[in-house]
Amino acid sequence: MHELSIAYSLVQMAGEAAANAGIHSVQVVHLRLGALSGVVEEALLFSYDIAAQGTILEGSRLIIEKIPVAVRCPTCGEVELPTMQRFRCPICETPTADIVRGKELEIAALEFEDEEDELAGVAAPTLAAV
Repeated sequence: MHELSIAYSLVQMAGEAAANAGIHSVQVVHLRLGALSGVVEEALLFSYDIAAQGTILEGSRLIIEKIPVAVRCPTCGEVELPTMQRFRCPICETPTADIVRGKELEIAALEFEDEEDELAGVAAPTLAAV
């Protein structure tokens, strides 16, 4: 289950970003997860809670935004694929392997409570695919 090592990397990177911003407690981590990332969402969610124990992310939620696969068709431009079974433009049927979206595995944002107990956010670094 490589999702556990990904979860540990995610927690480490989010924790470092939070610490650098002076944040002491993170409530939510927003993650962009592409359909071609090779990561099983349910396994990552389970692993995240384990990896976050004993860190400033302990008790936080991981919210995953699923990113579908999109390719660049030489005729039609950027199009979203309805399935990953065929890398052909769904409009003109031209084969293409020019992937423009769908490999993401990146932290999009952190949510935390600031000193006035208001919900705030900070951008975080990209998490490279493991």
